[in-house]
Amino acid sequence: MIILWVSLVAVTFFGLMSRYFSVPIGIGALPIQPNKLAAGLAAVTLVLVSGLRNNIGDTYFYMHGYEVDKMTWELVFERKEIGFSILQMILQKITSDPQILLVTTAVVTNILIVSVLYKYSRMLEISLFVYITSGAFIVSMNGLRQFLAAAIVFAGTKFLLEGRWKPYMLLVLFASLFHQTALIMVPIYFVARYKAWTRATMIYLSIAIMIVLGYNYFSDLLFAAIADTNYGYYQNFQEGGSNFIRVLVSITPLVIAYIGRERLRELFPNSDIFVNLSILSAILMIISTQNWIFARLTIYFNLYQLVLIGWVIKLFREKDQRLVYLVMVSLFVFYFFYENVIILDIKYESNYIKWPF
Repeated sequence: MIILWVSLVAVTFFGLMSRYFSVPIGIGALPIQPNKLAAGLAAVTLVLVSGLRNNIGDTYFYMHGYEVDKMTWELVFERKEIGFSILQMILQKITSDPQILLVTTAVVTNILIVSVLYKYSRMLEISLFVYITSGAFIVSMNGLRQFLAAAIVFAGTKFLLEGRWKPYMLLVLFASLFHQTALIMVPIYFVARYKAWTRATMIYLSIAIMIVLGYNYFSDLLFAAIADTNYGYYQNFQEGGSNFIRVLVSITPLVIAYIGRERLRELFPNSDIFVNLSILSAILMIISTQNWIFARLTIYFNLYQLVLIGWVIKLFREKDQRLVYLVMVSLFVFYFFYENVIILDIKYESNYIKWPF
């Protein structure tokens, strides 16, 4: 776990330096341009920590599968999500060492995520800090394929903001070759582009609450619908619901964004899209209190929440921003410790990164 703490400090520091050495531009999504070198160092740190691991979540099974499943075109086309199989086949022609699979996916996933945060987050270091402390970075090392798909869709944020639905849909279809759940972003495209905090928002939240109250009936309908798909086995998923503290972590930035919604639109005209996707993330988190598996879908929405968090501090009066900044950092550090040390007892292992060095 010490490696994850060190990476948290390093990534946050590089993100802070990126903003500190930024230059004013006055055009585009941000009024400043963060320093590219420092942002790049933050991305490299994330890539090294993620790519050089040999445990956490499903990592062992991905490494084992790489070693025993010798991919051929025949085997590739027998699988529904062929993108990942083709990637594995190409990498196997280079080396039989499964570490290359982890490094490659870590490079693509984290470079894409940092690139979008660099372009749209007002306080890059806070977005990167929350990327780690919210648990998203650790999840990227567990749900490897799904997070890779989410990062690919996230890279299409520009298309989403500009209303360019054709390239966006093509990107979603490409992402679905790595994990089919990416297809949920097809209808979400149209939902995200509505103005935030309208009557529709209240309807979504009401539906989420009704699902929680009538979960047994809802789950029967859902699992009957997916019974014959790759995800039918989730019907027997019995790991309980998400921690309520995790739900609060997801909702709190939205509460701030709602209170300062008019100010947020002034500072960040495209904010409604990020708010809507963050609301959908919160809704799924509420539902996941009944069954943890629904939290897996938030992978596609949490990344947009990282951008939103990079703006919420700026909604406060300038004299209060430092205090809010410190409070946010303190609370997320506590959550990171609580979730990953006390609850999950995460152990990071690597054949390449050791502590002490």
